[in-house]
Amino acid sequence: MRWLVTGASGMLGHDTVHELRMRGEDVTGLDRAALDITEPRAVQRALADHRPDVVVNCAAYTAVDAAETDEDRALLVNGGGPRLLARACSARGARLVHVSTDYVFSGEARTSPYAEDHPPAPHTAYGRTKLAGERAVRAELPGGSAVLRTAWLYGVHGRSFVRTMLELEAGRDTVDVVDDQRGQPTWSADVAARIADLGATDAHGVFHATSSGDASWYELAREVFKLAGADPDRVRRTGSGAFVRPAARPAYSVLGHARWRTAGLAPLRDWRSALQEALPHIRKETS
Repeated sequence: MRWLVTGASGMLGHDTVHELRMRGEDVTGLDRAALDITEPRAVQRALADHRPDVVVNCAAYTAVDAAETDEDRALLVNGGGPRLLARACSARGARLVHVSTDYVFSGEARTSPYAEDHPPAPHTAYGRTKLAGERAVRAELPGGSAVLRTAWLYGVHGRSFVRTMLELEAGRDTVDVVDDQRGQPTWSADVAARIADLGATDAHGVFHATSSGDASWYELAREVFKLAGADPDRVRRTGSGAFVRPAARPAYSVLGHARWRTAGLAPLRDWRSALQEALPHIRKETS
């Protein structure tokens, strides 16, 4: 089976290429310099040249705050790009695994995780553009595509909250972290493994690729400090009002995982277990 991964220089794209290679798959990873997914001819040429059986779209406009004043560009990448990929896949009989986000939801729930079929209601430009991409993929390639929503990603490559906490632990006596936003800290390597699992099946529709369990950013920071051998009480709780940003962050980004059963797969493992395994690799990269 031949695989093509777009956005291959990003955190998740890098891990996906690595995971597929570890499994012995024939995989090509293309970064933005090699493939601009907003260019129709470039997309068509990439699929003609590499003849993939499965395309994994990790390319995206991910600058959440910048999208508030640059929504047209964000929509071109997050909405138009996936549509072009889906059309090209449809023409060539390839499957498409498209990565999306928790930002398609309002973030206003409080006690019940968002199911895969919960009505989207994005409150940010970034969320609106990612939802446009989901809808384009499902409209152009309904039986041959899977949409994977993920959230709160961290990994060895690229910036993340976990990496930032490790750096702050080494450089500050105390760190203030918000305790009024909840989500599911998720290791990008776990998502990459699930992409590889799902791409090899004929399962289609929407899936939530986030770790099991949930935490606030404050709780996550304390766990990072503890696993790093530091005093977690150096992390101090605060509210979102202390960090005002152009794009509002969802207060509740906990996603449900029921759909995995339809693909014969279990949900991702608990976030604490994943973080314990991931942290030594991230610390090695930051040292």
